[in-house]
Amino acid sequence: MLNMAVEKAQTATGRSSERMKNLSRLLRYILVRGVVLLITVTIGIYLTIIIANGGGYVDEIRKASIREQVSLSLQGNELLRDYTVEERKAYEERLLELEYKKLDLDKPFWQRSHKYLWNGMTLNFGRADYLLSDSGSSEVRYILGERLFPTLLLMASGQLLLFFISITFALFLSRRYGSPLDKLVVALAPMSAAPAWFFGIFLILIFAAFLGWLPFGGLVSAPPPNEPLAYALSVLKHLVLPVSAIVISSVFLTSYHWRTFFLIYSSEDYVDMAKAKGLTSSQIERRYVLRPTLPTIITSFALTLISLWTGAIVLETVFNWPGIGRLTQEAINMFDTPVLVAVTVLYAYLLAITVFLLDIIYALVDPRVKLGAEGNGS
Repeated sequence: MLNMAVEKAQTATGRSSERMKNLSRLLRYILVRGVVLLITVTIGIYLTIIIANGGGYVDEIRKASIREQVSLSLQGNELLRDYTVEERKAYEERLLELEYKKLDLDKPFWQRSHKYLWNGMTLNFGRADYLLSDSGSSEVRYILGERLFPTLLLMASGQLLLFFISITFALFLSRRYGSPLDKLVVALAPMSAAPAWFFGIFLILIFAAFLGWLPFGGLVSAPPPNEPLAYALSVLKHLVLPVSAIVISSVFLTSYHWRTFFLIYSSEDYVDMAKAKGLTSSQIERRYVLRPTLPTIITSFALTLISLWTGAIVLETVFNWPGIGRLTQEAINMFDTPVLVAVTVLYAYLLAITVFLLDIIYALVDPRVKLGAEGNGS
Protein backbone atom coordinates (compact mmCIF):
# COMPACT_ATOMS: atom_id res chain seq x y z
CA MET A 1 0.00 0.00 0.00
CA LEU A 2 2.84 2.35 0.87
CA ASN A 3 4.50 1.68 -2.48
CA MET A 4 1.24 2.42 -4.31
CA ALA A 5 0.85 5.70 -2.47
CA VAL A 6 4.42 6.66 -3.32
CA GLU A 7 3.85 5.77 -6.97
CA LYS A 8 0.65 7.85 -7.08
CA ALA A 9 2.45 10.80 -5.52
CA GLN A 10 5.29 10.49 -8.02
CA THR A 11 2.81 10.25 -10.90
CA ALA A 12 0.95 13.35 -9.70
CA THR A 13 4.24 15.20 -9.29
CA GLY A 14 5.31 14.15 -12.79
CA ARG A 15 2.04 15.33 -14.30
CA SER A 16 2.29 18.65 -12.48
CA SER A 17 5.86 19.10 -13.69
CA GLU A 18 4.83 18.28 -17.27
CA ARG A 19 1.97 20.81 -17.11
CA MET A 20 4.38 23.48 -15.88
CA LYS A 21 6.78 22.69 -18.72
CA ASN A 22 3.98 22.89 -21.27
CA LEU A 23 2.79 26.20 -19.81
CA SER A 24 6.34 27.54 -19.86
CA ARG A 25 6.77 26.52 -23.52
CA LEU A 26 3.41 28.10 -24.39
CA LEU A 27 4.27 31.41 -22.69
CA ARG A 28 7.72 31.46 -24.30
CA TYR A 29 6.18 30.76 -27.69
CA ILE A 30 3.58 33.52 -27.26
CA LEU A 31 6.30 36.00 -26.26
CA VAL A 32 8.58 35.13 -29.18
CA ARG A 33 5.79 35.15 -31.75
CA GLY A 34 4.44 38.41 -30.35
CA VAL A 35 7.84 40.12 -30.58
CA VAL A 36 8.45 38.84 -34.12
CA LEU A 37 5.03 39.98 -35.31
CA LEU A 38 5.48 43.38 -33.62
CA ILE A 39 8.79 43.89 -35.42
CA THR A 40 7.21 42.82 -38.71
CA VAL A 41 4.28 45.21 -38.27
CA THR A 42 6.64 48.06 -37.34
CA ILE A 43 8.75 47.55 -40.46
CA GLY A 44 5.63 47.30 -42.63
CA ILE A 45 4.15 50.51 -41.21
CA TYR A 46 7.41 52.44 -41.60
CA LEU A 47 7.78 51.32 -45.23
CA THR A 48 4.17 52.36 -45.84
CA ILE A 49 4.87 55.82 -44.43
CA ILE A 50 7.91 56.22 -46.70
CA ILE A 51 6.08 54.95 -49.80
CA ALA A 52 2.89 56.94 -49.12
CA ASN A 53 4.93 60.12 -48.77
CA GLY A 54 7.16 59.30 -51.74
CA GLY A 55 10.23 59.74 -49.56
CA GLY A 56 9.26 63.37 -48.96
CA TYR A 57 7.80 64.12 -52.40
CA VAL A 58 4.27 64.59 -51.03
CA ASP A 59 5.65 67.20 -48.61
CA GLU A 60 6.89 69.22 -51.57
CA ILE A 61 3.41 69.02 -53.14
CA ARG A 62 1.84 70.26 -49.90
CA LYS A 63 4.37 73.12 -49.68
CA ALA A 64 3.61 74.15 -53.26
CA SER A 65 -0.12 74.11 -52.52
CA ILE A 66 0.39 76.23 -49.38
CA ARG A 67 2.57 78.68 -51.32
CA GLU A 68 -0.12 79.05 -53.96
CA GLN A 69 -2.85 79.64 -51.36
CA VAL A 70 -0.77 82.25 -49.52
CA SER A 71 0.10 84.00 -52.76
CA LEU A 72 -3.56 84.18 -53.81
CA SER A 73 -4.59 85.50 -50.40
CA LEU A 74 -2.02 88.28 -50.57
CA GLN A 75 -3.05 89.46 -54.02
CA GLY A 76 -6.34 90.84 -52.77
CA ASN A 77 -4.99 92.24 -49.50
CA GLU A 78 -5.43 96.04 -49.53
CA LEU A 79 -3.18 96.41 -46.48
CA LEU A 80 -0.16 95.43 -48.57
CA ARG A 81 -0.86 98.00 -51.28
CA ASP A 82 1.93 100.35 -50.15
CA TYR A 83 4.50 97.59 -49.59
CA THR A 84 7.50 97.35 -51.88
CA VAL A 85 8.19 94.13 -53.79
CA GLU A 86 10.89 93.16 -51.28
CA GLU A 87 8.62 93.84 -48.31
CA ARG A 88 5.76 91.84 -49.85
CA LYS A 89 8.12 88.97 -50.54
CA ALA A 90 9.49 89.04 -46.98
CA TYR A 91 5.96 89.14 -45.56
CA GLU A 92 4.95 86.22 -47.75
CA GLU A 93 7.97 84.20 -46.60
CA ARG A 94 7.06 84.83 -42.95
CA LEU A 95 3.52 83.60 -43.56
CA LEU A 96 4.88 80.53 -45.32
CA GLU A 97 7.20 79.78 -42.42
CA LEU A 98 4.30 80.00 -39.98
CA GLU A 99 2.17 77.66 -42.13
CA TYR A 100 5.04 75.19 -42.53
CA LYS A 101 5.67 75.21 -38.80
CA LYS A 102 1.98 74.75 -38.00
CA LEU A 103 1.87 71.66 -40.23
CA ASP A 104 5.28 70.45 -39.04
CA LEU A 105 6.69 70.88 -42.55
CA ASP A 106 9.63 72.95 -41.37
CA LYS A 107 11.50 69.77 -40.45
CA PRO A 108 12.96 67.20 -42.87
CA PHE A 109 10.68 64.27 -43.71
CA TRP A 110 13.11 61.65 -42.42
CA GLN A 111 13.15 63.37 -39.05
CA ARG A 112 9.34 63.47 -38.88
CA SER A 113 8.90 59.92 -40.19
CA HIS A 114 9.75 58.51 -36.75
CA LYS A 115 6.97 60.59 -35.24
CA TYR A 116 4.58 59.31 -37.91
CA LEU A 117 5.67 55.76 -37.09
CA TRP A 118 4.91 56.19 -33.40
CA ASN A 119 1.54 57.76 -34.15
CA GLY A 120 0.71 54.89 -36.49
CA MET A 121 1.73 52.22 -33.99
CA THR A 122 -0.40 53.86 -31.29
CA LEU A 123 -3.36 54.34 -33.69
CA ASN A 124 -3.10 58.11 -33.41
CA PHE A 125 -3.98 58.89 -37.02
CA GLY A 126 -4.51 62.63 -36.62
CA ARG A 127 -6.15 64.65 -39.38
CA ALA A 128 -6.43 63.96 -43.08
CA ASP A 129 -4.67 66.35 -45.45
CA TYR A 130 -7.53 66.71 -47.93
CA LEU A 131 -10.37 64.23 -47.32
CA LEU A 132 -13.34 64.95 -45.07
CA SER A 133 -16.00 62.81 -43.45
CA ASP A 134 -19.66 63.23 -44.36
CA SER A 135 -20.06 65.34 -41.23
CA GLY A 136 -17.24 67.64 -42.37
CA SER A 137 -14.58 66.41 -39.95
CA SER A 138 -10.97 65.92 -41.06
CA GLU A 139 -10.24 63.44 -38.24
CA VAL A 140 -9.03 60.22 -39.86
CA ARG A 141 -10.82 58.05 -37.30
CA TYR A 142 -14.17 59.62 -38.23
CA ILE A 143 -13.46 59.22 -41.94
CA LEU A 144 -12.59 55.55 -41.47
CA GLY A 145 -15.52 55.02 -39.12
CA GLU A 146 -18.03 56.22 -41.71
CA ARG A 147 -16.57 54.01 -44.43
CA LEU A 148 -16.11 50.91 -42.29
CA PHE A 149 -19.74 49.77 -42.04
CA PRO A 150 -20.45 49.80 -45.82
CA THR A 151 -17.29 47.75 -46.44
CA LEU A 152 -18.10 45.25 -43.71
CA LEU A 153 -21.65 44.93 -45.04
CA LEU A 154 -20.55 44.33 -48.63
CA MET A 155 -17.52 42.13 -48.01
CA ALA A 156 -19.16 40.09 -45.25
CA SER A 157 -22.17 39.40 -47.46
CA GLY A 158 -20.02 38.50 -50.46
CA GLN A 159 -16.98 36.76 -49.00
CA LEU A 160 -18.78 34.74 -46.32
CA LEU A 161 -21.45 33.68 -48.80
CA LEU A 162 -18.72 32.68 -51.24
CA PHE A 163 -16.83 30.75 -48.54
CA PHE A 164 -19.75 28.65 -47.31
CA ILE A 165 -21.17 28.06 -50.81
CA SER A 166 -17.76 26.88 -52.02
CA ILE A 167 -17.20 24.49 -49.08
CA THR A 168 -20.69 22.99 -49.37
CA PHE A 169 -20.59 22.74 -53.15
CA ALA A 170 -17.08 21.22 -53.05
CA LEU A 171 -18.22 18.47 -50.69
CA PHE A 172 -21.14 17.80 -53.03
CA LEU A 173 -18.79 17.58 -56.02
CA SER A 174 -16.30 15.33 -54.21
CA ARG A 175 -19.05 12.72 -53.91
CA ARG A 176 -19.75 13.00 -57.65
CA TYR A 177 -16.27 12.98 -59.12
CA GLY A 178 -16.37 12.74 -62.92
CA SER A 179 -20.06 13.63 -63.21
CA PRO A 180 -21.26 16.15 -65.84
CA LEU A 181 -21.67 18.79 -63.12
CA ASP A 182 -18.11 18.15 -61.90
CA LYS A 183 -16.76 18.51 -65.44
CA LEU A 184 -18.75 21.72 -65.89
CA VAL A 185 -17.22 23.25 -62.75
CA VAL A 186 -13.73 22.29 -63.93
CA ALA A 187 -14.46 23.91 -67.31
CA LEU A 188 -15.76 27.12 -65.69
CA ALA A 189 -12.90 27.45 -63.18
CA PRO A 190 -10.76 29.63 -65.52
CA MET A 191 -13.51 32.27 -65.38
CA SER A 192 -12.06 33.31 -62.03
CA ALA A 193 -9.10 34.83 -63.86
CA ALA A 194 -11.36 37.87 -64.31
CA PRO A 195 -11.78 40.03 -61.16
CA ALA A 196 -15.09 40.74 -59.47
CA TRP A 197 -15.38 44.25 -60.91
CA PHE A 198 -15.21 42.80 -64.44
CA PHE A 199 -18.31 40.71 -63.81
CA GLY A 200 -19.82 43.69 -61.98
CA ILE A 201 -19.72 45.78 -65.15
CA PHE A 202 -21.65 43.14 -67.08
CA LEU A 203 -24.16 42.74 -64.26
CA ILE A 204 -24.74 46.51 -64.26
CA LEU A 205 -25.23 46.52 -68.03
CA ILE A 206 -27.73 43.64 -67.91
CA PHE A 207 -29.74 44.16 -64.73
CA ALA A 208 -29.46 47.95 -64.27
CA ALA A 209 -29.06 49.49 -67.73
CA PHE A 210 -30.96 46.99 -69.92
CA LEU A 211 -33.58 45.39 -67.66
CA GLY A 212 -33.79 48.17 -65.05
CA TRP A 213 -34.45 45.71 -62.23
CA LEU A 214 -31.65 46.84 -59.91
CA PRO A 215 -29.83 50.12 -59.18
CA PHE A 216 -26.53 51.02 -60.83
CA GLY A 217 -24.70 51.45 -57.55
CA GLY A 218 -24.50 53.28 -54.26
CA LEU A 219 -25.43 52.18 -50.76
CA VAL A 220 -29.05 53.36 -50.66
CA SER A 221 -31.57 55.13 -52.84
CA ALA A 222 -31.54 58.92 -53.07
CA PRO A 223 -33.19 60.38 -51.11
CA PRO A 224 -32.83 57.66 -48.45
CA PRO A 225 -36.12 56.23 -47.09
CA ASN A 226 -37.10 57.44 -43.65
CA GLU A 227 -38.61 54.18 -42.40
CA PRO A 228 -36.07 51.62 -41.08
CA LEU A 229 -37.62 48.70 -42.97
CA ALA A 230 -37.72 50.60 -46.26
CA TYR A 231 -34.13 51.74 -45.70
CA ALA A 232 -32.96 48.17 -45.05
CA LEU A 233 -34.76 46.89 -48.16
CA SER A 234 -33.15 49.64 -50.22
CA VAL A 235 -29.67 48.70 -48.94
CA LEU A 236 -30.40 45.03 -49.63
CA LYS A 237 -31.44 45.88 -53.19
CA HIS A 238 -28.19 47.78 -53.73
CA LEU A 239 -26.21 44.82 -52.36
CA VAL A 240 -27.46 42.31 -54.92
CA LEU A 241 -25.20 43.23 -57.84
CA PRO A 242 -21.86 43.72 -56.02
CA VAL A 243 -22.37 40.58 -53.91
CA SER A 244 -23.28 38.61 -57.03
CA ALA A 245 -20.11 39.88 -58.72
CA ILE A 246 -17.97 38.69 -55.79
CA VAL A 247 -19.56 35.24 -55.74
CA ILE A 248 -19.57 34.68 -59.51
CA SER A 249 -15.94 35.77 -59.88
CA SER A 250 -14.58 33.07 -57.56
CA VAL A 251 -17.17 30.38 -56.84
CA PHE A 252 -16.10 27.95 -59.58
CA LEU A 253 -12.36 28.14 -58.92
CA THR A 254 -12.80 28.03 -55.15
CA SER A 255 -15.18 25.07 -55.39
CA TYR A 256 -12.74 23.29 -57.70
CA HIS A 257 -9.89 23.95 -55.25
CA TRP A 258 -11.77 22.61 -52.24
CA ARG A 259 -13.21 19.69 -54.23
CA THR A 260 -9.69 18.59 -55.20
CA PHE A 261 -8.56 19.04 -51.62
CA PHE A 262 -11.40 16.88 -50.28
CA LEU A 263 -10.77 14.23 -52.93
CA ILE A 264 -7.17 13.85 -51.75
CA TYR A 265 -8.30 13.04 -48.23
CA SER A 266 -11.20 10.90 -49.47
CA SER A 267 -8.72 8.53 -51.16
CA GLU A 268 -6.80 7.74 -47.96
CA ASP A 269 -6.70 4.17 -46.67
CA TYR A 270 -8.45 5.02 -43.42
CA VAL A 271 -11.42 6.33 -45.42
CA ASP A 272 -11.68 3.01 -47.26
CA MET A 273 -11.55 1.23 -43.91
CA ALA A 274 -14.34 3.47 -42.60
CA LYS A 275 -16.44 2.61 -45.64
CA ALA A 276 -15.80 -1.09 -45.01
CA LYS A 277 -17.04 -0.65 -41.45
CA GLY A 278 -20.36 0.60 -42.83
CA LEU A 279 -20.14 4.26 -41.77
CA THR A 280 -22.46 6.64 -43.58
CA SER A 281 -21.19 9.21 -46.06
CA SER A 282 -21.93 12.07 -43.67
CA GLN A 283 -20.01 10.37 -40.86
CA ILE A 284 -17.03 9.73 -43.14
CA GLU A 285 -17.00 13.34 -44.34
CA ARG A 286 -17.27 14.74 -40.84
CA ARG A 287 -14.70 12.46 -39.16
CA TYR A 288 -12.21 11.56 -41.87
CA VAL A 289 -12.40 14.32 -44.49
CA LEU A 290 -13.37 17.57 -42.78
CA ARG A 291 -11.41 16.96 -39.57
CA PRO A 292 -7.95 16.61 -41.22
CA THR A 293 -8.69 19.58 -43.47
CA LEU A 294 -9.89 21.73 -40.56
CA PRO A 295 -6.60 23.71 -40.16
CA THR A 296 -6.70 24.71 -43.84
CA ILE A 297 -10.38 25.61 -43.63
CA ILE A 298 -9.71 27.72 -40.53
CA THR A 299 -6.86 29.52 -42.31
CA SER A 300 -9.05 30.28 -45.31
CA PHE A 301 -11.87 31.49 -43.09
CA ALA A 302 -9.52 33.72 -41.05
CA LEU A 303 -8.06 35.32 -44.17
CA THR A 304 -11.61 35.83 -45.40
CA LEU A 305 -12.39 37.72 -42.21
CA ILE A 306 -9.35 39.98 -42.77
CA SER A 307 -10.59 40.82 -46.26
CA LEU A 308 -13.85 42.07 -44.75
CA TRP A 309 -12.03 45.13 -43.38
CA THR A 310 -10.03 46.05 -46.45
CA GLY A 311 -12.69 46.23 -49.11
CA ALA A 312 -12.06 46.06 -52.86
CA ILE A 313 -10.82 49.27 -54.43
CA VAL A 314 -11.98 48.81 -58.03
CA LEU A 315 -15.19 46.94 -57.15
CA GLU A 316 -16.34 49.67 -54.75
CA THR A 317 -15.43 52.31 -57.32
CA VAL A 318 -17.41 50.55 -60.07
CA PHE A 319 -20.50 50.29 -57.85
CA ASN A 320 -19.98 53.73 -56.27
CA TRP A 321 -19.90 51.97 -52.89
CA PRO A 322 -18.82 54.30 -50.04
CA GLY A 323 -16.41 51.88 -48.35
CA ILE A 324 -12.77 51.55 -47.29
CA GLY A 325 -11.68 50.42 -50.76
CA ARG A 326 -13.06 53.51 -52.46
CA LEU A 327 -11.65 55.66 -49.68
CA THR A 328 -8.20 54.16 -50.35
CA GLN A 329 -8.52 55.03 -54.04
CA GLU A 330 -9.49 58.61 -53.19
CA ALA A 331 -6.57 58.90 -50.75
CA ILE A 332 -4.15 57.64 -53.41
CA ASN A 333 -5.44 60.11 -55.99
CA MET A 334 -5.16 63.01 -53.53
CA PHE A 335 -1.86 61.93 -51.91
CA ASP A 336 -3.60 61.89 -48.53
CA THR A 337 -0.82 60.21 -46.54
CA PRO A 338 -2.55 60.02 -43.10
CA VAL A 339 -5.53 58.13 -44.55
CA LEU A 340 -3.32 55.71 -46.49
CA VAL A 341 -1.20 55.02 -43.43
CA ALA A 342 -4.29 54.52 -41.25
CA VAL A 343 -5.79 51.95 -43.63
CA THR A 344 -2.48 50.08 -43.86
CA VAL A 345 -1.95 50.12 -40.09
CA LEU A 346 -5.39 48.65 -39.43
CA TYR A 347 -4.79 45.92 -42.00
CA ALA A 348 -1.31 45.16 -40.61
CA TYR A 349 -2.62 44.80 -37.06
CA LEU A 350 -5.51 42.60 -38.19
CA LEU A 351 -3.19 40.38 -40.21
CA ALA A 352 -0.67 40.05 -37.36
CA ILE A 353 -3.35 39.24 -34.77
CA THR A 354 -4.96 36.70 -37.10
CA VAL A 355 -1.67 34.92 -37.82
CA PHE A 356 -0.88 34.88 -34.09
CA LEU A 357 -4.26 33.37 -33.18
CA LEU A 358 -4.08 30.89 -36.04
CA ASP A 359 -0.85 29.41 -34.68
CA ILE A 360 -2.52 28.75 -31.34
CA ILE A 361 -5.74 27.44 -32.91
CA TYR A 362 -3.72 25.00 -35.02
CA ALA A 363 -2.34 23.42 -31.88
CA LEU A 364 -5.87 22.96 -30.55
CA VAL A 365 -7.39 21.39 -33.67
CA ASP A 366 -4.34 19.50 -34.97
CA PRO A 367 -2.47 17.25 -32.48
CA ARG A 368 0.53 17.14 -34.84
CA VAL A 369 1.27 20.79 -34.09
CA LYS A 370 3.10 21.53 -30.85
CA LEU A 371 3.55 25.02 -29.50
CA GLY A 372 7.17 25.66 -28.74
CA ALA A 373 8.03 21.95 -28.60
CA GLU A 374 11.75 21.44 -28.20
CA GLY A 375 12.19 25.19 -28.52
CA ASN A 376 10.53 25.37 -31.97
CA GLY A 377 7.08 26.77 -32.76
CA SER A 378 5.12 25.45 -35.70
